[in-house]
Amino acid sequence: MTSRPAARRGPKPKPGTRGTLVQAGLGIMHAEGYAATGIQAIVEGAGIPKGSFYNHFASKEAFGAEVIDAYSERGQVKLRDTLTDPGRAPLARLEAYFDDRIKAFRVSGYVRGCLMGNFSAEAADHSPLIRERLAGHFAAWTGLIEACIAEAQAQGSASRRFPAALLAGFVMNSWEGALLRMRVEKSDAPLIAFKEIVFGGLLA
Repeated sequence: MTSRPAARRGPKPKPGTRGTLVQAGLGIMHAEGYAATGIQAIVEGAGIPKGSFYNHFASKEAFGAEVIDAYSERGQVKLRDTLTDPGRAPLARLEAYFDDRIKAFRVSGYVRGCLMGNFSAEAADHSPLIRERLAGHFAAWTGLIEACIAEAQAQGSASRRFPAALLAGFVMNSWEGALLRMRVEKSDAPLIAFKEIVFGGLLA
């Protein structure tokens, strides 16, 4: 006689609830930080009973990893659309992307910064899951920048002193550092300095 798997107890997860929780958590964690955000705040923000959270996520850590996924995937859409625009030269596309981000941070009052950068500072040392997820997403973003720089190098409009992969990694790392300084200084000065060095010197 074969045994049947134990029946799942509790209410079945409702379609859409998982996504609602992730989007609510994304907004709250981006504003308040990973450590300062509790499950209660997330479910209240989503308008969902607290018990429903654990129908979808095994832990806050697992939830945080999915928040990172959602943020990265949304950001990659914008980055990819900008960097593959055939109506602009490759470096003009890359510069336009950063100009757009700088404008957005001015409007928001220089708060929040990059959620992936924030998670890196808060949780990467303590969570292998989150560290792995961040590494993968940073690599994906950097890969899009690398392709754009490589195209510019092939056209002769960008310096070939360094490989595109090395340049792209430096650009991404410098941008993340500039965002941290931006939040401290409440100013776009670090972002403007980043642009001057990258587009006025490094890639020229």
